[in-house]
Amino acid sequence: MTISVRQSEGFTILDAKGKITIGAGDVALREAIQGALDAGAQKILVNLRNVSTIDSSGIGELVSAFTAASNKGAKLALVHLPPKVQDILQITQLVTVFD
Repeated sequence: MTISVRQSEGFTILDAKGKITIGAGDVALREAIQGALDAGAQKILVNLRNVSTIDSSGIGELVSAFTAASNKGAKLALVHLPPKVQDILQITQLVTVFD
């Protein structure tokens, strides 16, 4: 999994590519979001367009990231969800938590 960070119109955009699964994927996501928060980002978009798979660890990291952002007064939203990820978020009813 790779995550690139870019800025656009006041948003910090994290472009994720690969699998958000236990091990490297969930750690990479955690570190990227924490890095953005530590840098003072207030509006974070996680672009999941190029994510092929997400497991329970990846879902857990998304929830943790949402909580960490909220605790710092920041907003975190998910964009460009692939059908597989969208389905998992609907099944777990987390689609109602994320913008």
